[in-house]
Amino acid sequence: MKTTFRRLAIVSALAAVMSAPAMAEPVTYQVDASHTFAHFSYNHMGLSQQVSRFDKTTGQVVLDLEAKTGEVSIEIDTRSVDTGHEGFNGHIQGPDFLDTAQFPTATFKSSKVLFEGDKPTAVEGELTIKGITKPVTLKLDSFAAKPHPMLKKPALGANAEVDIKRSDFNADKFAPGVSDEVTIRISLEAIAS
Repeated sequence: MKTTFRRLAIVSALAAVMSAPAMAEPVTYQVDASHTFAHFSYNHMGLSQQVSRFDKTTGQVVLDLEAKTGEVSIEIDTRSVDTGHEGFNGHIQGPDFLDTAQFPTATFKSSKVLFEGDKPTAVEGELTIKGITKPVTLKLDSFAAKPHPMLKKPALGANAEVDIKRSDFNADKFAPGVSDEVTIRISLEAIAS
């Protein structure tokens, strides 16, 4: 009789475990460098809003949508700056601006992902440019997580934006004629690894 009750208890416990909903786990995504670009824009002498980009961005996103937690790590190769003019690319890479000979990368490392409902809406963290690190908050104006239609793997995409001051990163040559304020946008896609 005791053996029968023991077997029933074991079977009941196994059934409970098997029927319990699976707990979500964080998913690690690698940045898709062919569909991820960091752009920056600034006012040029009150004449126009200039827009340029960096052609090489890498990184990783770890996200648990059920637990509403995540981590973001982005690295931008500042030597890949593309202003649309080769001479100006070299100017931006010089010591007065990005000083890419000494600081070939800019990085963002998250400290917290903020959610509204089921979607992330902002990422707090630290931005490092020219070896100077400042706290920033990237605001997400779009976010999507779904299977990639071609790769058949989990994928995510987001557009993030932050306003910074060049003077905070020792890159404020010609300010205020060329605006100290710069808007950085990152158009990101990442695929589960």
